[in-house]
Amino acid sequence: MNPNIHTLFDEDAISRRVNALAREIAEAKPENLLVVAVLKGSFIFAADLVRAMHRAELQPEMEFMHLSSYGAGTEGSDNIRILRDVESDVNGRDIILVDDILESGRTLAFAKERLTSRGARSVRIAALLDKPERRKAAISADYVGFACPDKFVVGYGMDMGHAWRQLPFIGYVAPDDTGGTDGKTGG
Repeated sequence: MNPNIHTLFDEDAISRRVNALAREIAEAKPENLLVVAVLKGSFIFAADLVRAMHRAELQPEMEFMHLSSYGAGTEGSDNIRILRDVESDVNGRDIILVDDILESGRTLAFAKERLTSRGARSVRIAALLDKPERRKAAISADYVGFACPDKFVVGYGMDMGHAWRQLPFIGYVAPDDTGGTDGKTGG
């Protein structure tokens, strides 16, 4: 079944916001910058963000973390597994931790603590979407693309059952289009 996907943020709005985020990050004058993308959902956002950082005259290095807190369910848990960790030395570096969506905050809080404990000079969070009403951990993003309504979102890297990541916009799936959703992206 193909759900009816409704546009929430179109390509132009995303492009403008990503470029603005890169300029905000550049204004903070990070040193020895390492961008760490949290896989899988952030891969398109992270790629566009580092290209925009280049245009803003930053020269970041890039790494990836793949974390899982879902297992077989759709609700996050406190049990976070590291599927892929950062390989670079983070000691003394400014890090931008990039994720597609900040909801419960558990995964990003875990990643931030892990990088901080390994000696990062600073760890700031860039989240494309922010859903503060779903927050379970005491964490917030330093750089936010958009405030996101409590809807199940897909596109621009975020998925529903491994589909719809390729969409060039961010859309939402109405509850009756999927047989019921809980507002969580599969990102």
